[in-house]
Order: sequence, then structure tokens, then C-alpha cells
Amino acid sequence: MTLPASLPAVPRLRAITTTIDDPGPLQDFLPPHGASAWFHREDGVIGLGVAARCDVASLAQADAWWRAVVAAMPEESRADDLPSGVGPLAFGSFAFDATHTHRTSVLVVPEVVLGSRDGHHWMTRIALADRPLPSAALPPRTQSPVGPGPVAWSDGAMSGPDWEETVATAVRRIADGRLQKVVLARDVVASTRSVIDPRWLVARLAPRYPRCWTFWVDDMVGATPEMLVRVDQGLVTSRVLAGTIWRGAMGPKRRTTGETGRRSAEDTLSSSAIAEVLSQSEKNLGEHTLAVESVARALAPHCTSMNVPETPYVLELPNVMHLATDVNAAVRPGTTALALAAALHPSAAVCGTPTDVARATIAEIEGLDRGRYSGPVGWIDSHGNGEWAIALRCGRLLPDGRSMQLFAGCGIVADSEPANELGESNAKLVPMRDALEEQRD
Repeated sequence: MTLPASLPAVPRLRAITTTIDDPGPLQDFLPPHGASAWFHREDGVIGLGVAARCDVASLAQADAWWRAVVAAMPEESRADDLPSGVGPLAFGSFAFDATHTHRTSVLVVPEVVLGSRDGHHWMTRIALADRPLPSAALPPRTQSPVGPGPVAWSDGAMSGPDWEETVATAVRRIADGRLQKVVLARDVVASTRSVIDPRWLVARLAPRYPRCWTFWVDDMVGATPEMLVRVDQGLVTSRVLAGTIWRGAMGPKRRTTGETGRRSAEDTLSSSAIAEVLSQSEKNLGEHTLAVESVARALAPHCTSMNVPETPYVLELPNVMHLATDVNAAVRPGTTALALAAALHPSAAVCGTPTDVARATIAEIEGLDRGRYSGPVGWIDSHGNGEWAIALRCGRLLPDGRSMQLFAGCGIVADSEPANELGESNAKLVPMRDALEEQRD
């Protein structure tokens, strides 16, 4: 395989994977730095230390690098007889638009991987071929994280009213026929008294959002509800979310949410009533259809069969509800999860339709460097299986250690109302705001 000249040299790694007894909560082994984490319901996998790291400009480059790393491993290191996700793997976080950001994308291969799935537990130790492997003993548990103390909030690139004007600009362009949908993001900044420990955020998010994928990769932390693509032994799943309603958004008691994402008033309708409104909304159904069609088109060349449900279901989360569709397919042999992520990203759910026009519109009017927000985040194993979600409901830990940039985005279509979109973005900020602000129970 010939690699692009811009890629780092391919390291020669070796790995050993062993079954272990139930280690207890994996979060207990996370240090405050130099770790990766991925949790969903009762399952999880964490990475400790760094055996290798690759900073790249694209998903395609990352896929080429990881294929080369795996090819250079001794055959016994590749975990041929083990299930998906068990054995050597790499965690990754990728930019939304590499042409309009100062941020690079990254793949990190840990020195130690601890995993738990369906009652099975394992440890993988990884090292350069000419160096000793990490100890076979279970890593020590670390001290519990503490909260960052009081949090001060400020606007990011735009104030709430300015962002509403940007939404209005997008609606006018849609009315002019330039595009059908565009997803606009906004950010707010949290400043804290003490250093922000990413373990504190993971510990708050994972139990509160078990239907989401809680992640910590490099400096990105969040709990995303949207799975861009999962590949497991030849089976492909992509969860499409588009069309949202937030709790407290309906009824006469609703109050306007603050510009920096304060929680809205308590629900004035039951969850079932709100879900019914969402599932019958022409605006949300139209937005959802565009997103599902974009995923199906992108997957088709890489799959031998596909099942696309005719109608979406309602995914209910503590802060919002989404229209959701799970697209399932059979992948063509040799196609990796990273290759599929490259084909799918950016979908209409995070960019818009048509893709090129929406991406150009975002770069022109959004006024924000998204970095890795709304880009793929997840992991890939030595056989190309993996889970790549979209980095939503998340934030970036800033270099000073005491501040964090939080992000939220909304799909803008012809009948979008700027004030409602601002309210929706505030609701989407709630998980990260609460994770930062609330003290341990």
C-alpha cells in the first residue's frame, strides 16, 4: 500500500489480548489525561496511554494509515478469532470540514485497552514491536474526579440575536432556491474556577444518557445520539436523526431560553403528546427525509443489500426528542468502518442538501470554526469493524484547562423560525451544561 506523503511513518506494533474477570466500572481506571473512552448502555471500552498517534487531514488518510498499521502487525496480534471491537483498536476524532478549520483530525492507538460487552471483559496490551508490552496486571484504579466549581457562561462566535439573523439569512437562501436545507451551529463558552476533568463529564453523561454514545477522544467530550455508521462482522447500521422537538417547547407556560443555553421551562405537555406532534410535523418529516435519502445514497455503492424503513420512530432523550431511522445493510468485503464514514460524512443531518452548496453556505455565514464538532468520532478495530458516531451534544476542552467550548446545531429548512431554532439549540446544550454545572449526587 502506498501512503500519502503527508502521513506519519507507519509504526510496527504488536498486541496481546486476554480475557479478564469483571473489572467493575471502567470509568474507575481512567486517568485525568492521556485516555480515551466510549460508553453505550452497559457496554464500554477505554484506552489508556498512547502507543501511536496519527494526525491527518481526512478520513481517507486515516483509513489508509490504520490499514497499513494493521498490515504491519504480526498475525497473532490481530485478534482474528475474537469478536468485533476486541483486540487492538484506534480511537478517532475528525473535523467536520477539513478545508475550513485550524484543527486536525486524529487517530490514537492506546497502550492498554479495557473493554466490557454483553458480560464479556478483556484487556489488550499494545506496544511498538521493539519495546516491551505493558504489564499484564490490571491497571490501577484512579482517584475519583472532582467538579470544576462555579461556571461562568459567555457567548461564543455569535450572540443569540446575531445567530437568529444568520438563521434568517439561511431561510431566505432556501426560499430563493439555492438549497433545500442547511445545518447551522453555534457555540457558547464555559469558564470554570478549577481545571475541568474530562472524567467528571463522562461520569455525568453516561448514566444520564444511556441511549447515547458517551465519548472522550483527545480534547472532545460528549454524549451523542447519532450513529453515523457501525460495522459489525459485515453488518452495517446507520442511525439518522433529523427533526427535533425540545421539552418545554409547547404550551402557554413556555418561557424564552437564555442566549447561552439555559434550561427552558418544565414540560407543559406529556411526552407522548409531544412525540405525536413531532411525528406529524411536515417540517420535521421533510427534514428527516432529506437526511435519510442522503445516507442511503452514500451507502449504496458500498453495500450488497439495504433496508430503509418507510417511516421514522421517535427517539426520546431527557432534553429533546428526535425523529430517527435506523438504516441497515450488508457491507461489501474489504470495506472498513472508516471507509464508510468517509463515504457518509457529511450527511444532510449535519450539513444540508445539496451537500456542496450547504457546506459552502456554512463556511460563508456560520462564522464559527466547528473543528471536530459534528465530525465522526469513535473507534475502529484491526478487522475494519467499528463505531463512528457524529460528535454532537459535546464540547472541546480548551488548552487553558479551565474553559470549554460547547456546540449545538439545528437543521434549517424553508419554514424554520429563527427564534424556535435558537430555543432548540439551547435545549441541545443542556446535557453538557448540566454535566459541567451539577455536583455529584
